[in-house]
This record gives sequence, structure tokens and C-alpha cells, in this order.
Amino acid sequence: MIWPWKKNNRKLKTEMLEQKPQDIKELFKNMEESDDFSHFKHHQDSMSCWVSFYKTIVGLKAVHEEILPYVFKKDVKSIKDIMGNLPIEDPLLTRDIRQIQDKMMQGHVAIQMKEDDPECLLIPAPSTENRQVTNPETETSIVGPKEGFVESLDTNIDLVRKRLPLPNLYLKETKVGKLSKTRVAIIYIKGIANQENVNTIWQRIKDIEFDQIVDSSMISQIITDNQHSPFPQFIDTERPDRTASTIAEGKIAVLVDGSPHAVIVPTTIVDFFISFDDYFMPWHIASCFRLIRLVAVTFSVFSSPLYVAILTYHYEVIPRDLLATLVSSRAIIPFPPIFEALIMELTIEMLREAGARLPTKVGQTIGIVGGLVIGTASVQAGVASNVLLIICAMAALASFTTPNYRMGNTIRLIRFPFLLAAQLWGLIGISLCFGFYLSHLLKLTSLGRPYIEPFFPPRFNDLKDTFIRLPINKQITRPLFLRPEDPMRMNKSRSQKKKDIDE
Repeated sequence: MIWPWKKNNRKLKTEMLEQKPQDIKELFKNMEESDDFSHFKHHQDSMSCWVSFYKTIVGLKAVHEEILPYVFKKDVKSIKDIMGNLPIEDPLLTRDIRQIQDKMMQGHVAIQMKEDDPECLLIPAPSTENRQVTNPETETSIVGPKEGFVESLDTNIDLVRKRLPLPNLYLKETKVGKLSKTRVAIIYIKGIANQENVNTIWQRIKDIEFDQIVDSSMISQIITDNQHSPFPQFIDTERPDRTASTIAEGKIAVLVDGSPHAVIVPTTIVDFFISFDDYFMPWHIASCFRLIRLVAVTFSVFSSPLYVAILTYHYEVIPRDLLATLVSSRAIIPFPPIFEALIMELTIEMLREAGARLPTKVGQTIGIVGGLVIGTASVQAGVASNVLLIICAMAALASFTTPNYRMGNTIRLIRFPFLLAAQLWGLIGISLCFGFYLSHLLKLTSLGRPYIEPFFPPRFNDLKDTFIRLPINKQITRPLFLRPEDPMRMNKSRSQKKKDIDE
């Protein structure tokens, strides 16, 4: 419930945020309350003018070397003369108070002939200090390119355009966030990307109403099809090569200023288990690695629930020789299997979180030493059996094979409902829980496209690049679920193997 006075207070605060000064003198007076705002009268020879800018968001070297020397040339008599002398693109002469305020917050310098002159010349001089392009952190490249996105939107667009030098590589840009006014851009290839997908993602971004957007993950959460699903429906990547490759397939990339990740839409569940390095390896080796990831994820989800279900309800499925080992390992354990499994799973999750939040070297030490010490102490104290310790350790190791960090978090989360279902109804509970997640995946979509395509609906043509990757010369068409305007990637007749000229 919102109390009336709180509601009125919220409305008052909103009006205060949206209130704009009535004239330029009042605008600069309000800005001068901030210590990083400079508003001064500059003299040279017989001419003077007023210069205003934010010291923290403009390049001071550019102001003193590329702007002010051209302002005080001998032939300058008016602000239009200054505009003609400047060797800088896109200077703006305006009287619009709102436009002046917005441009100055973006790193523009304001020039006035007189302090109360309503006409103001805005010259772009934003600070260009950015992080250098370095190796990607979460998507480590072994044999591929070593460049990763940075926090500058213009730099990230350049990294994509460098890989796709096409005139029909289109970019649409807007600003999102009532307070942050964050630049958000979508990139796609006109003539390949489905125009319906482009219009849908553009409309969703334009409809965002939130006070601040600081990262691409916030955009992804807002525009996703189902915000209550634990499964990520859009891929975020920090690799320009992967972004360019998916754009060439007919997908759309969303880039956000201040974020070193691009959001790729639409996607399928298979995309989250594909490492981009697979395309730099022979197809049979890449296919083996993908199958290993599939087996590892399956083991990570079902190993602990199967242990609980079998030891609680289904002793008869255990071979006699193995049953003796299990009984002896649990002889001194005072807890039922479900408590034993939950203790070990929660311990592993705490070790993961501790390792992720600490500095890199300390985090690695905590993970290794903590796992050895706590695991050994748990078995010796009779809190957990050595068999379960091995299963949980292998399940944790298997979950790390997931190439995508967000899908890895989902795999970690869904193990716990399976554990509870195994305790309640045994193998039947595991089957019911699996059926629940499967029905959820069947209904799930990514930008309106089926999430578990090509398995449902079945599209056999798209199976060539799922858990088995066929050779590149067999990848003739683009994925059908994208509905690309140009479905062909290469000429089918030329994709066949040709004899060399000397054969």
C-alpha cells in the first residue's frame, strides 16, 4: 500500500527532476553549484567571451588546444565567425535550454559572446579516456582472436564494423533511462536479418521506462520474453568475433554504452552450450567437445538427486557389490540422504561465491584449500559419506563445462528442485520435475522464436550446428528459426569439394 503523502512526495520529486530553467543565465547559475563546473569570462586582445563546461567530462587538452585558439582569431567578430573557424565537426548554435543542458552533460563546451546572451554555441569535446581493448575475461579464447569489448560504445561498434565492413550493416541508436540517458544501439545486417525481429527488439528498447541503465544485463532482463524464467533467453558475450558471426547469421546485437558485453537476440538453448572456439577446430573434435558438455551438464543436474532417490526409495536398483560400499560409507552418518546432499551442495555453493567475490589469487586458494579441508573434515566427522563427496565434487566440476556463465548459474539453481522432488517421490519425483521443466522450455520463447528449436518444432536442417557440428562446407543455409531474408550462406554447387588445377 502507498500512503497518500508518500505518493504526493514521490510526485513532487518527479516534478523537481523534470523541472527545467527558464533562461540560460538561470541554467548556468544552477550548474555552478557543482564544483566541477567551469563558467568564466575569457579575454584575449580586445575580444572576450564566456566559456562554460564540466571539467570532469570534457577533454581539457582539446579545449585549450583545439577550441579556444580558434575562438580568438583576429577576424572573429561574432559567434557565427567562431563557428566557421572551428576545425571540429558538428558545432551547434541553439537557444533551446533543454538542448543546451543535455549537450553539456554529454561533454560539450558552451561559448557565449555575453553572459546573458540567449544564443549559445555548443562544441563537442568529450573526454576520450577509455580502457584499452584487452583479452575477454569470461569467454577466454584459446585459438581464436584475443580482443574483447570495452566500456566505450563507439569502440565496440568499431570492433564489430572492422569484422563486417558492409554498407548494409545498419545501426540504430537511442537513449534509455530518465536519469542516466544511456546510449543503446542495435546492430544488424539489412537484407539478412528478419525485419520483424528488428522492429520487435527496437520497440521493446524504446518502451523501456526506468530511471537508470548501467549495463546490458539490465536491458536483457527488461526486454526478455519471460522475466520469471530461470533460463536466460538472450546471450551476452564480450567477444566481437562472436558478435559479428551471429549478426552475419541474421541475429541482432544490442550494445550499451558503459557495458563490455553485447546482447545477442534471438537465441536457442543450444547456443548456451556452444563455445565459439568450436568453430576454429576440426568438426569432429568440436562435436566431441559439445557432447562432453552435454553429458557433463546432465550429470551435474541429476547425479545428486539420483543418489537421494535411490538411497531413500530404490535400494533394489543398486548392484549388490556396490550396495555394500554404500552401506559401509553411510554407517556412521546420522542424517538422511537429503540433508547430507543439501549440506554438501550448499557448502560447494558457498565456496563458489567466496571464490568469485575475493581477488583472483585469493579466490583460487580459497576454492582449492576450502574444498580439501571441508571435504575431508566432513567425511571424518560423519557429516557426509565419501561416496556423496565424490558425486558432489564431480557434479560441481561438470557444471564448469558450461561455456555461458548465466546458463551455468541456471544449472546450479535447478539442482535443488530436483533434490527436493527426489526426497518426496524418488525417481517418480525426478521424472515429474523433469517434465515440469520440459513443459516450461516448450512454452519458452526468445524474441517470439521457439527456445528449444531445432528439437521442437523439429527442423532437421538446423541440426547441422547443434550438439553435432558438421563441416563448414555443409553449413550452406542460415538457421531457419531466424526467418532470415537471405537464407543462403554460400552457393551450394561451389560448396562441394573441387579438384585442384594440377589433378
